[in-house]
Amino acid sequence: MKPRLKTQYDAEIVPALQKEFGYGNIMQVPHLDKIVLNMGMGEALQNPKVIEFAQEELTVIAGQKAIVTRARKSIANFKLREGQAIGCAVTLRSERMYEFIDRLINVALPRVRDFRGVSPRAFDGHGNYSMGIGEQVIFPEVDYDKLDKVRGLSITFVTSAKTDDECHALLKHFGMPFRQ
Repeated sequence: MKPRLKTQYDAEIVPALQKEFGYGNIMQVPHLDKIVLNMGMGEALQNPKVIEFAQEELTVIAGQKAIVTRARKSIANFKLREGQAIGCAVTLRSERMYEFIDRLINVALPRVRDFRGVSPRAFDGHGNYSMGIGEQVIFPEVDYDKLDKVRGLSITFVTSAKTDDECHALLKHFGMPFRQ
């Protein structure tokens, strides 16, 4: 079965973006390439068990196994050595990606306390959007009783859009609640 947002993208969003930006070919219309979820944990240097808990939480949130990210180089000021585990990440593509963005927009973000929308200024200049979430408990899959600590995560939407305006329009059509 095709995800709801993928069907909506094909039926409504592509024609709307094609009309809005004047694309001659539907292959020019921007699309979501991948969504990357990342949890960086500095406290993993003192307590290596933290990585295991975070990896389990990220796996539950994404529905796909999270990988452990390691330090690329040593930094003496942070007491960090090359190859040391410092976080975990998941890259979502195709169906899982559309299912995740649907859950994020319609279930998780409305559960944020005092939510006024996501920042419209977090674009990178190349058609990608990044946002941070302060607590992983906004996702209904996370069991609050099994948490050892409340952590945040960063979410990056990688699109095929060439400009920030195209990416903004794409995410707006998906239903991303941007602040005014």
